[in-house]
Formats: sequence, structure tokens, C-alpha cells
Amino acid sequence: MASRFSQSLLNLFLLASLSWATSGFAQVRLWLTDPDHSVFFEEQTAPLRFGGAANGNQTIDVNEAETFQTIDGFGCCLTGGSAGHLIQMDPASRAALLEELFATDGAHIGISYLRVSIGSSDLDARPFSYDDLPPGQTDANLTKFSLAHDYTAVIPVLKEILAISPEIKILGSPWSPPPWMKDNHDSRGGSLKPEFYAAYAKYFVKYIQGMKAAGILIDAITVQNEPLNPNNNPSLFMPAREEGSFIRNNLGPAFHNAGLDTKIILYDHNCDHPEYPISILNDPAAKKYVDGSAFHLYAGRIAALSEVHRAHPDKALYFTEQWMGAHSDFKRSLDEHIKDLVIGATRNWSRNVLEWNLSSDSNYQPHTDRGGCDSCQGAITIDGNKVTRNAGYYVMAHAAKFVRPGSVRIGSNNLPSLPNVAFRAIGGQKILLVLNSDPFPKSFNIRYQGKLAESTLNAGAVGTYIW
Repeated sequence: MASRFSQSLLNLFLLASLSWATSGFAQVRLWLTDPDHSVFFEEQTAPLRFGGAANGNQTIDVNEAETFQTIDGFGCCLTGGSAGHLIQMDPASRAALLEELFATDGAHIGISYLRVSIGSSDLDARPFSYDDLPPGQTDANLTKFSLAHDYTAVIPVLKEILAISPEIKILGSPWSPPPWMKDNHDSRGGSLKPEFYAAYAKYFVKYIQGMKAAGILIDAITVQNEPLNPNNNPSLFMPAREEGSFIRNNLGPAFHNAGLDTKIILYDHNCDHPEYPISILNDPAAKKYVDGSAFHLYAGRIAALSEVHRAHPDKALYFTEQWMGAHSDFKRSLDEHIKDLVIGATRNWSRNVLEWNLSSDSNYQPHTDRGGCDSCQGAITIDGNKVTRNAGYYVMAHAAKFVRPGSVRIGSNNLPSLPNVAFRAIGGQKILLVLNSDPFPKSFNIRYQGKLAESTLNAGAVGTYIW
């Protein structure tokens, strides 16, 4: 009897061991960026393995039973300037670069989310809208609305990207309405005049419809880029009460009447004013039209996203912009953007993370005058057909390639010197991103379902672990 019982236990043990060996949990792949040792998003040849050995290392516990938000994607902002650099490359070089950026096989990094400007951003050569008029004229019926400017670079590049990644999500954001709609009649600053609220709502509708006619689906729009910053060019000052009124009375009804399912996302500015989106979402008549809120991190703390989530847990959160400056220190930029954005934003409920912006040239051109960014470093630098991969490229690579749209964030304990975030992919794979923020190498464990895998990251190194 005892012998049969012992044999049964042995069989159960062997079955469990076989399950681990054949389930894919026993082996862990690691993609590594280690700036000090010139390793840039490379898969390591020696796989890690889960086992039962104990040690004194700190342990990151990955808990698949604890689930959070679904992920929409990771990517960049495709400004008019970025598209211009791409369209000027020779076709073969551009095709190879777009394949590298948007495909997922091999060493391709699989960008899955883009933000484009509705009209110009400050990284265009000059400010423009889709309905520019001579001074003193208005066009409330938008009879002169045209996407012609976007057909020179943005739309052709987007169509090439969609041929590689048909499911990529695209977010549109305006920097300014046409100046004739504003009280200062200027692309920079000023406020939207109430008598043109209806015309501006129609402007959004025509943009979405026009892009669809060009074969480009706009998944979502934000109402205004940086509504509390009137100093950029273009820009618009739009306090919360005005944005809320515009959504409630004009934009939301216009989308509904046009049969659009494009999401409306509010705020799109820094983490220092979470009361801005909360105040709008507190109004049920505006809230019913809103999908969620978007943030940047030039001020405030990333935890502000969770504050908005606690106030309105039924609404989504997005992280839509963060720049890297000219001549940025690679290691420091990688550390800050992995820790604060890829890890920090997603641990605070964000469904995406976007770098500002996809590309610049070595002179940080183009940009507008009177407030355009003259020192914004792209994720890549394009000079003719020459491409340089900057820190933003590797920030996106570590998340976008494996944390595909539809992945779900799962539980993991965030250690002070080993900030991390975990996900479950649609196919069941687990993905763990870890940064060593200490100034010395750090050994640690990953624990999943009671098994341990040991790893070491050098100072400032980033690892994406997949099993």
C-alpha cells in the first residue's frame, strides 16, 4: 500500500516536471540593452531557466492572477517633420527602415501605436491648418477644408506603415484650430471662440472622414495638445471648463451624429493637473462621450494617472508624449524613460506609451518659429539615407516587440532598485521588463508559480524577459 502511494507521488512529481519542461515555463528568453557594455536590444544566447534553488537575492514575484489594464500599444509620434525625413529617403532604404520599425519578426521592433498631428505640430516647418484663410475671412461651413498638406508626406508614409502593420492604432491630436476660429487670429496661443465651437467639431469629423477615405483609420483623437500651454507654435489655451463644454455640447454630439466610433480622449497634458480631466469626467453629460484621459510628464508625477483612475475607474488612461533633448545622455535617457514611462505609466493604468517623436535630422529640423522645439531628438535620426538609433528607439523596442496590443498587465512587486512591470500576451506568454537603477550590477530572482529564475543586470541595463 505504502509502495503504491509512493509510486503515485512519484508519478505526480514526474508529471508536474514534464508539464514545466514542455509548457515553455522552464526557459526564459532575455533581450538586453546594456549601455556600458555596448549591448543594444540583443537577444542573449544563454537562456535562463526556472528551477527550485533558493538564494539571498531580491525576488520579483510575477502574479498572473492579478490583472490590470489591457495594452493598446507602444510607439512614437509621427510628426510632419518625421514623415518628411522618411519620404525623402530612397524607396528601398525607407522600406527597410519601416520594416525594422513596424514588423515584429527577427530583430524588428514592432511599433504598434502612432500619434499624428491634426494640422501642424511645432515639428513642421511652418504652422498650418486644413482650412487656412486670408486675414478677416471665415469658413464656418468648412467649404475650403482640405487634407492636401498631409498628402505630401504624412498620408503616404502612413499607408506604407499600414501595409506592414495593418492593425496599428493611430491617435490624432490638434495643436491649434484654424486661426480664424480663435480670438487672437494667430496659430500661437489664444482661445477658441464660442461661435466656432460647432465648426471646430465639424473640423474633427471631416478630418476623420478624410483620413478614412485615404485608407487610414483614426482610432482616437485628443481634443487639444497641451491645452494649458499657449506658448508653443501652434497652440491653443483651453481650460477644463471650455474643453468640457466643447465635448458635451459640440464634439461628442457631432461624432454621434456622424456615426463615428473614433474615441475622444481629453486633457493630453502634464501630470501636475489631474483635476483637469477629473473635473470634466465629473460631468455625466460630457463623460458619456469620453473614452479616457491622456498625459505627458514634463511636470508632476506619473502617479497622477492612478489618481484619475481612482476617481473614474471606468475610463481609460493614455501616455501620449515625452521628449528627449538634443545631445541627451543615452544611459540617463534610457533609465528615465524606461522607469517613468514604460514601467511607471503602465503601472499607473496607461494603455500605451508614446515617445516624442519618431525622427529628427542631426540639426533637429524642421520646427516652427516662435515656440517650435529646436532641440527635440527623435527616436531615430535620419540624414538622407543614414539612420542613427537613439535612446528612444530602444525604449520602444523593449516594450513594443513583445507587449503586443491586447496584452494585459499582470501583478509584480516593484522593487526600489529594480523597477519592473509584467504582462500576459494574448498567446499566454509572460513578459517582464526590468531596469537596474542602481549604480552597480544587481542579481535578482524572477519567481513564477513557485519557481525561480536568477538573472543579473549591470548598472543602467534593461532586460525584457519572455517565457
